[in-house]
Amino acid sequence: MVAGVGPNGGGGGGEYPGRFTGFVAVTCILGAMGGLIFGYDIGISGGVTSMAPFLKKFFPGVYHREINDRSHSQYCKFDDFTLTAFTSSLYVAAFFASLVASTVTKKFGRKWSMFLGGLIFLSGALLNMFASHVSMLIVGRILLGIGVGFSVQSVPLYVSEMAPHKYRGSLNIVFQLSITVGIFAANLVNYFTPRLTVVDGWRVSLGGACVPALIIMVSSFFLPNTPNSMLEQGKPKEAREMLRRIRGVSDQEVEAEFRGIDEASAAARAVEHPWRNILLRRNRPYLVMSLLIPSFQQLTGINVVMFYAPVLFQSIGFKSDAALLSAVITGTVNVLATFVSIYGVDRLVGEIKTVAYYY
Repeated sequence: MVAGVGPNGGGGGGEYPGRFTGFVAVTCILGAMGGLIFGYDIGISGGVTSMAPFLKKFFPGVYHREINDRSHSQYCKFDDFTLTAFTSSLYVAAFFASLVASTVTKKFGRKWSMFLGGLIFLSGALLNMFASHVSMLIVGRILLGIGVGFSVQSVPLYVSEMAPHKYRGSLNIVFQLSITVGIFAANLVNYFTPRLTVVDGWRVSLGGACVPALIIMVSSFFLPNTPNSMLEQGKPKEAREMLRRIRGVSDQEVEAEFRGIDEASAAARAVEHPWRNILLRRNRPYLVMSLLIPSFQQLTGINVVMFYAPVLFQSIGFKSDAALLSAVITGTVNVLATFVSIYGVDRLVGEIKTVAYYY
């Protein structure tokens, strides 16, 4: 039996009272919509780079190898430095933007970091939509990456701070759900846009990123700030009231959690060098886990499959339409599997705690 851990939490580990209110459901779901922009980008790029008109305009070398040279493998046909720069520039930009985003999120609040991410993403989507040269595409991708960096950094934090402890796992996976919905929507768009005759289909596909950008911008504009963010900005009265509202309990019941947040906020403010602080011995287990968990997730290769799905299916002999349709099917399964996770995550955690308590 592990000391301090019981089947019902026992008040340890920050398990405070809280109900699943309509207000917290709306705020968490709207906040989690920030995942749409990341998901849409994952799903859209592979389909666009398999469209002949797009390759002909911006990457003629790849286009001519694809059309005329049947002796090379699919990898050799797509082995192009500029095309690689187009696809990878977003992720390089997102990496550096996420480092800056943490400071912006802390100073101005989670909601405004989400809004800024959506605004920058919108700018990149418009630039890609109206691109006439490959340099415009790459600059647009960089802007998309900055938007993704801000959103991926701030959205999970927002949802975690708003969600009651009991439902935090499920509500956090809503962010993952919005990513999978974004991927599915992008695959669906890519399947239909090549059939357009009035306008280039690839422009519609790339411009479609404006929709999730506008969703997160409008949502974040109306969303309240989290109690944690309000405390960081020196607004304890507003923070206590917001915490009471999102938990749906009395002032007395919310007081313990408020004190915990206040103490954690004070401890965070006392840290002079946060980047150096995470390297301290006492923080090493948290650092290792926070690095290993997402690393192992990425090493499964699932993002590569989702990103290059149409190209991968073409490389094994599928025609263009069949490859795009196969990507839609893959995206559909991805969405359905995420619903299974939402249903099971908190139940599984509860069962693990019960086993730990009794054994």
